[in-house]
Amino acid sequence: MSIPVPPKGATSHPSIPPKGATSHPSIPATRATSHPSIPATRATSHPSMPDTKPARPFFSSGPCAKPPGYSPSKLATECLGRSHRAKIGKTRLALCLDLMREVLGLPDTHRIGIVPGSDTGAFEMAMWTMLGARGVTALAWESFGEGWVTDAVKQLKLDPTVMRADYGMVPDLDKVDWDDDVLFTWNGTTSGARVPDGEWIPDDRRGLSFADATSAVFAYDIPWAKIDVATFSWQKVLGGEGGHGVLILGPRAVERLESYTPSWPLPKVFRLTGAAKTDAAGGIVGGKLAEGVFKGETINTPSMLAVEDAIFALEWAKSIGGLEGLKARCTANAEALDKIVAHRPWLGHLAPDKGTRSKTSVCLTVEGADEAFIKAFAGALEKAGAAYDIAGYRDAPPGLRIWCGATVDSADIAALGPWLDWAYETVKG
Repeated sequence: MSIPVPPKGATSHPSIPPKGATSHPSIPATRATSHPSIPATRATSHPSMPDTKPARPFFSSGPCAKPPGYSPSKLATECLGRSHRAKIGKTRLALCLDLMREVLGLPDTHRIGIVPGSDTGAFEMAMWTMLGARGVTALAWESFGEGWVTDAVKQLKLDPTVMRADYGMVPDLDKVDWDDDVLFTWNGTTSGARVPDGEWIPDDRRGLSFADATSAVFAYDIPWAKIDVATFSWQKVLGGEGGHGVLILGPRAVERLESYTPSWPLPKVFRLTGAAKTDAAGGIVGGKLAEGVFKGETINTPSMLAVEDAIFALEWAKSIGGLEGLKARCTANAEALDKIVAHRPWLGHLAPDKGTRSKTSVCLTVEGADEAFIKAFAGALEKAGAAYDIAGYRDAPPGLRIWCGATVDSADIAALGPWLDWAYETVKG
């Protein structure tokens, strides 16, 4: 049986379409998009991008968003290129300290100084200079608390009592032994869990309270009478720059520094007192506190550009009502994010208890997500210019971490919701 051959140029053979045919009834054309059964090669099921992006998509948990209206051109620069020990340098450093004290509502009983090494440097300075005089209890419910445990055990060779909790939770604070010096993070930046307040710290404690408060100050009321040592850096709620730490000492911490000398050597950048002396009984006692550190006479050379950046942020904070204004913005941002989570069954809070949930570093769970999913999720949002740096911390369970500190605008948090939906559907499917 012979197969009929269509004449040259024919285009309507029902079984074998000639090269270039585009109307075959069974096999869709390459660019078709409406076939009911087999999708065309160029068809896509990706969801449409939302129409509106956050105006400032900066949601990193450190360094954090700059204050609204910020521009480097707005910084005072007269002190740049001058010695920090010159009159102009000392004046600007002292102004920065005064502004921090004012905005924090820090009482005159507590000293405040600028030290090297960001919050980590400030907290380790406190540990190295004051621990060892009595027992130590370390609370750890996220990665930085675990870091202080490691310092105490492996570096200082202490034998601390360690009270741990899973990410999103806090230990039983009622079981803390305050005969010990106690190390804790006020707000767990990598877990989204915080202490509820300061009521668990007794007024008659024998040990010192050491609070890593870097993502808590300027966002919560800190009961300074219950805090012997606090540390933070400018890069969190103020939206400042990294590299510099802030050390706050209460009177009991100063007493410890001047009456106790640790058995281990101290590097120069950790030294807060003069040389130790021998008392009348032949014992070694600590030297006098280096008061200059708390008057702007920094231990080593600071970045005056970073100092000016911090001054700008502090003056902005004053312009919105000081601490109360900062707290109100943090609360509004956290509530805006709560609304997003409440309307999405695939999103949840890593910290389930609202009473111990952070209002700044808010950590979220994503249903069914593993590390690769979160990386793709955050990457899609970054590529779209809709949200930067929202993947959870590397040591935390896979999830999202969205900064809700005061320098973020609540309108940008609200605008983020549809983009989270878009990223979820895009990566899922």
